[in-house]
Amino acid sequence: MSRVAKNPIKVPSGVDINISGSVMNVKGPKGNLELNIHPSISFDVNDGEYVVKPESDKDLAMAGTFRALVNNMVVGVSTGFQKKLQLVGVGYRAQLQGKKLNLSLGFSHPIDYSAPEGISIETPSQTEIVISGCDKQMVGQVAAEIRSYRPPEPYKGKGVRYADERVVRKEAKKA
Repeated sequence: MSRVAKNPIKVPSGVDINISGSVMNVKGPKGNLELNIHPSISFDVNDGEYVVKPESDKDLAMAGTFRALVNNMVVGVSTGFQKKLQLVGVGYRAQLQGKKLNLSLGFSHPIDYSAPEGISIETPSQTEIVISGCDKQMVGQVAAEIRSYRPPEPYKGKGVRYADERVVRKEAKKA
């Protein structure tokens, strides 16, 4: 079995997992998530811990994948996930107008981004964006979409970057 799949999934108090047929529902204080379980995967429950069991040796990688997906769901509904973005550049600003994020990124027009259901966006300052939610994949997707409007460029480092991202700088042409 894969090293990831061997680890049991610890379910904290307040989180409820319900498996009906091939659908797993995880319910917690931050929200509800749903996952379709692959037919070659099953789960064993021991003392509130879930262990992934593959049907055959061919399904070992699938067992590790589903263990990671279910663990992310449990962490998401109990504590949630967060991504931070920074705007670097003169005149680059972000502000929240209701549920829409208004971005000024040096274009001739402002960019309006409306967050999907289940994702909350905050702007602690004009150059910071905090994206949070219970679905790890969706939080990462929203952060990537906002970053794609103006990815950091290597010469001056201007653009939208992740808070922990290090932009490798290039030297400009010499005359």
